[in-house]
Amino acid sequence: MKMIITGSLGNVAKPLTQQLVHQGHDVTVISSHDSRKHDIESLGAIPAIGSITDTSFLTRTFEGADAVFVMTPPAMTADHIIDSTIHIGKNYAEALKNTNVKRAVMLSSVGAASPVGTGPIRSLHHIEKIYNEVENTSFTFLRAGYFYTNFFNDIPLIQNAGIIGGNYPEDTVIPLVHPSDIAKAAAEELVKDEAGKNIRYIVGDIRKASDFAKVLGTSVEKPQLPWVEFSDEDSLNGMLQAGLSKDMAELYVEMGSGMKTGIVQKDFIEHGSPVTGSVQLEDFAKEFSTQF
Repeated sequence: MKMIITGSLGNVAKPLTQQLVHQGHDVTVISSHDSRKHDIESLGAIPAIGSITDTSFLTRTFEGADAVFVMTPPAMTADHIIDSTIHIGKNYAEALKNTNVKRAVMLSSVGAASPVGTGPIRSLHHIEKIYNEVENTSFTFLRAGYFYTNFFNDIPLIQNAGIIGGNYPEDTVIPLVHPSDIAKAAAEELVKDEAGKNIRYIVGDIRKASDFAKVLGTSVEKPQLPWVEFSDEDSLNGMLQAGLSKDMAELYVEMGSGMKTGIVQKDFIEHGSPVTGSVQLEDFAKEFSTQF
């Protein structure tokens, strides 16, 4: 099958590309950076260098494809992040309509059922609605849990302050997933001959925030590492000091608040809290320790 992968060679797109090439598919990877060309070719895939803000480029690249993996970057701009992300979803939808691609898989998120209170996930809610209107393309909305790899961002805090935390309490239960499990699920969905618009959750573990401190702390010889609940204000200021834009920092604070109230987890729980990924928190802790 001819497959188009968006997301360049990111945490999900790279292992997905590797799997699809290994399975014998004809894979094209879209990247905005010409420097990625060699890396893409080294995986046995075809590079398509261009901007996902360019609908004409996307249409040319999608032409003749059997299936497309569509993912939107977490932040194309420093501000107006929700609007700019939704705009990319509209571009993908337009290119799919122009080329009559029959199958697509969207990287979405747990929490995408809610239009409010979920921070950056809000954009995915609106993009799912846009894709629901693409008549001739069947979709799987791959609603992923919280990426384990986000914990790498906590390494400086652990090293410098001896704590880990967020703006939600230690008894908050959060669905987690590894990018490799997302890639495996996406590869399965891309080859399906399935009609309509369908939701699939991909989660490898469901754990309390206190477990993040205990398991990750133990992996770096800090078994007493505490989970600290920050106020929204302290959380915002910490992210601004770390260099995040004000818009992105505010969205992450909103997402943390949504985890605290349960808005983010609500749709996952209502769908039975399925855990189908293979990577659990203890497995990821080994990877975490190598980056510490």
